[in-house]
Amino acid sequence: MVIMIRALLFAVIVFLSEMTAVAAAPLRIVAIGASNTQGWYVGNQGAYPAKLQALLKAKGIDAQVINAGVPFDTTAGMLKRIDSDVPTGTDIVILQPGANDRRFLGTKEQRAANIAAMERRLRNRSIKVIVYDEEIPLRYYTFDFIHLTGEGHAMIAATLLSRIMATINRRPNDALPSSKARQP
Repeated sequence: MVIMIRALLFAVIVFLSEMTAVAAAPLRIVAIGASNTQGWYVGNQGAYPAKLQALLKAKGIDAQVINAGVPFDTTAGMLKRIDSDVPTGTDIVILQPGANDRRFLGTKEQRAANIAAMERRLRNRSIKVIVYDEEIPLRYYTFDFIHLTGEGHAMIAATLLSRIMATINRRPNDALPSSKARQP
């Protein structure tokens, strides 16, 4: 009887320590995009992924936000690298498709198909996806009207913070926060 109680107590201790380890794991987020995700003009620490990580930390959330922005990339390029840039164990992907498809003569239909394919691949891996594809007011752009200012990155981080919070606080079968996608 004593052996059974000890075995049961040991099993409970092991279970609780594994639950603590899982609870202690940081929220893993990957931001996929092009030069604005990367931080053109503001650098990696001034870009919205780093700002988002700081905002999450200020809310008491241990999160790692990986910046997978690649300058000049299109949705076709993002689709090609989506599996390699999003490691196993990622909880959420922020997909910021940007406007390079339009600049490099891609079609609206192909852009939409690439975004849908990325979302499908990630969801098949049980990764939550937030598409950030909003129209950004001109006041948040630098002189080239392509890249964002520090204030623009801060605005995106603040917008994404509420979506991340809604995503991590939802029940498993709830829909993700909606994002009004714009078409170039």
